[in-house]
Amino acid sequence: MISSTYWRTKAHPAWMLALLLAIVAGGRPCQACFSIVAGKDASTDGCVIVAHNEDDTAPQIVNHHKVPRRSYPVSAKGTLRNGGSLEQVEQTWAYIWSEMPGMSFSDSYVNEWGVTVASDNCPSREDKPELTEGGIGYLLRRLVAERAKTARDGVLLAGRLVERFGYVDSGRTYIIADPNEGWLLCVVNGKHWQAQRVPDDQVAMVANTYTIHEVATQNKANVLASADIIDYATSRGWYNPQTDGPFDFAKVYANPKAAFHPNNIGRQWSGLNCIARAQLAPGPDLPFSVVPKHKLSVLDAMQILRHDKESESGPAPADSPFVCALCSGATQTSFVAQLRRERPLDIGIVYWVCLASPRTSFYLPFHFGISDFPAGFRLPSQRPTGEVYGRRVDAPFAVNPQEAFWMFSNFRDKVDRRGPAITAAVKAEAQRTEQDAVALQKPMEEVALRLYKSDQATAMRLLENGSKGVYLSCMEAMSTLLSGK
Repeated sequence: MISSTYWRTKAHPAWMLALLLAIVAGGRPCQACFSIVAGKDASTDGCVIVAHNEDDTAPQIVNHHKVPRRSYPVSAKGTLRNGGSLEQVEQTWAYIWSEMPGMSFSDSYVNEWGVTVASDNCPSREDKPELTEGGIGYLLRRLVAERAKTARDGVLLAGRLVERFGYVDSGRTYIIADPNEGWLLCVVNGKHWQAQRVPDDQVAMVANTYTIHEVATQNKANVLASADIIDYATSRGWYNPQTDGPFDFAKVYANPKAAFHPNNIGRQWSGLNCIARAQLAPGPDLPFSVVPKHKLSVLDAMQILRHDKESESGPAPADSPFVCALCSGATQTSFVAQLRRERPLDIGIVYWVCLASPRTSFYLPFHFGISDFPAGFRLPSQRPTGEVYGRRVDAPFAVNPQEAFWMFSNFRDKVDRRGPAITAAVKAEAQRTEQDAVALQKPMEEVALRLYKSDQATAMRLLENGSKGVYLSCMEAMSTLLSGK
């Protein structure tokens, strides 16, 4: 096993050797999700922005739900997926749920307080995990959405649950944010975790390996962790305080194959270089976050998630192993959460959702206060078979708002088959549609805000109708693009 001392030896560029081995070995050690967190002073809206591409191998389906508050008896208990039991709270919060049936680690949430939860698979080096009552995995993010009023509360809740039950998967970075703060929570197989707050004036990005490095663990305002995070690593021989220098969580706990893999290094590097004031050097020591060259808008976040190495130039030569698309054919859904706090959260929280890959699709805005998503955004909660998936995406394209996921996935299939020219046309049309939606957002919300004081239902119907209008525009654009008219 590669020791942390070996990673740090300046005389021997260990990361270059590991990188070459990863390239020669080939393969991808993890699903290629990608996440962005912009601090409130790093966004044009003065709020935290969370953006996420959820990549999973087909066949898949994605459903969207608006789940109301729920109440439970004082003595009620819930059951975890692996058999453990947990005390229920008297009331859970309402939330938006992006569901991928049959997947244990692919759902995303935004609750009524703006607490947003998504994740990136980040393998750890842990090989002796401690689990209690079967451990916790699938329900961890939902419990945060149901119970947390702030991102910090969500991090602490998740940390307590990991310490109580143990995390069942190799490792993961959870993005937990609210309108005030954005946090990255790194969990390790078993009962260890480390979290760091994204500075208000900076932007962080995650691409399937841990990004928290040297931190002051006593700085509780910005750093949280399990109490024995350093002692445990020392006991396993992963870290030696006398020879390894300051504790670096990522270098100590990450699986070296994931940490050095060019796909992970390259995607974080590509994403940060889209916004950094000065070009960053590629390698495993990329910063946790950067001050952007200009404040990010939701449109900026969409364009980063849409980044496609096949059609967009970057700062590296085309044959560099670091040239990586942030959006791929495996991107099943994508979202940008606009978490504004200077207005009622029903209006201030906007969930911009994209079904299929952003490179061949459109972001649609939904305010949190909607009664629910359009009917076609909820299909049976069952992962499709390969035969069903292939039949649906291979069929001739037809506009069908009653089956949103299939419509957008079918459209992606047709665009991918026709080549780069139509892909460029789709991107241009998507950007125009999204720019129009953002331009209409302010005047519509001003009317809704005036109505909201006396008639919340009417205010939200107005915004729902605005979302439906964008949806109709997207369907019309897809039909026109494929017909060539």
